[in-house]
Amino acid sequence: MDDPTSEDETQVLVVGDRPPSSSTFDDRRRGCLDILNQPFQWLRMLCKELNPSFVVGIVLVYGLGQGFAGSFFRVVSDYYWKDVQKLQPSAVQMFMGFYYIPWIMKPIWGLLTDVFPMYGYRRRPYFIISGMVGTVAALVLATHGGLTVAAALVCMVGITGAMAVADVTIDACVAANSVEKPALAADMQSLCMFSSSAGALAGYSSSGLLVRLLGAQGALGVIALAASVWIGLGFLIYEARPVRHREKAKVMEKVRGALKGMARTIKRGRVWKPSLYIYLSLALSISTHEGQFYWYTDPKAGPAFSQEFVGMIYAIGALASIAGVLIYHKLLKDYPFRTLLFSAQLVYGLSGMLDLVFVLRWNLRLGLPDSFFVVFEQCTSHIVSKIRWMPMMVLSAKLCPPGIEGMFFALLMCIDSLGGLSAKFGGGLALHWFHVTRTDFRNLWLVVLVRNLLRIATLGLVFLVPMSDPSDVLLPSDLLVKAEKEDSTDEEGLQLTQTKGREAMHVQPELHEI
Repeated sequence: MDDPTSEDETQVLVVGDRPPSSSTFDDRRRGCLDILNQPFQWLRMLCKELNPSFVVGIVLVYGLGQGFAGSFFRVVSDYYWKDVQKLQPSAVQMFMGFYYIPWIMKPIWGLLTDVFPMYGYRRRPYFIISGMVGTVAALVLATHGGLTVAAALVCMVGITGAMAVADVTIDACVAANSVEKPALAADMQSLCMFSSSAGALAGYSSSGLLVRLLGAQGALGVIALAASVWIGLGFLIYEARPVRHREKAKVMEKVRGALKGMARTIKRGRVWKPSLYIYLSLALSISTHEGQFYWYTDPKAGPAFSQEFVGMIYAIGALASIAGVLIYHKLLKDYPFRTLLFSAQLVYGLSGMLDLVFVLRWNLRLGLPDSFFVVFEQCTSHIVSKIRWMPMMVLSAKLCPPGIEGMFFALLMCIDSLGGLSAKFGGGLALHWFHVTRTDFRNLWLVVLVRNLLRIATLGLVFLVPMSDPSDVLLPSDLLVKAEKEDSTDEEGLQLTQTKGREAMHVQPELHEI
């Protein structure tokens, strides 16, 4: 007869070889690895569905250009105008409006990239040109002391112009892919915004330290290094085959056809209504950035933040922007445009009141130190701003008809830039009218209050945005078919997507009709 205790002991030994918690631990470890691996799987999916050179181009243009160079330029140029040129905040706010001129001209850059190839190439030469212009402009600012205000402004505009040309070149590809593969439109914008936010994090993190070490003027030379990478991108990016040289008459005919297509598209209510909303939502949110920047660094009226801390503030804001992109990508990208934009605009207006609390120093009455409160305010505003901006970018990309994607997306981005220009000029006038100067900030809170009220008032315009989902095809089928026929004799030189996506486009407009 067997001893029952031996069987129990055997069971205990077997169980003891592998504790009950080990499987749970392995599951948790696999879960963590899956989470860490998700971004790489997502990138592999985009490279498979699109072209790897397209993904690399987004990272370099949005990440290194708009992200790193743009954020670095923002901080360093503020210190340049304040410490080197010694201008008033209202004047700097107005000058910043001129930065938008190259962005307003994006339809021209889009026209050039669409119908005026160089040496048979549509995209590659414009990356090279933008890199050269940005490098030269940054080097002139960094190496030539005693520049006049006008000369410095020309160089500043040259830097933003280089960014605009590189941006419109890659945007044409994003717009084309958004029409070819509408299901990936939100993913592409997520990649653009994530790259931009990650680059901005690096730019802001290093800006304050380099301003202290090199001075505001010397630090501008770093932008030349970033711009020079676009030159290399122009030589390395894959372009399937050169576009055939055309006769002048054929080129002009294509230009006229593209302009007619743009005019026909923008007249449609499905296009001009959301475009009008995007412009007004940006224009009515007047910019108070320069007034707040001067106040940040003022040793008497403001919190007297150091150069390094100002850079860290913006870096934390960039990190929060990445969080905003992830929140949109994971939770909000499938919501209807109107619903999401209404909610985002409401929170955007309410969160702006944190600036008012900070300027009035109510945070000190609540026992919250300046450093803690400004970090909280930056995180909140950047997350909300990114969630508000992302659906507008997806909406813009989905309004571009095939064949003229570069020109039309550039036109929509021109409208965005006009909104930004209006916001800068409006903010500059408000700072001037309320007498906010380098040393007098008594009425800064009134400017911030007016800005917040205008943001909330924008809620009354959300009816201009369609209720459509991001996966819907927004353009009428006749625009899609006509654009394809007009462009059927010319192929895209930069192969970015698989060609099988085009066959599906003919049935999608009817399936997703608004």
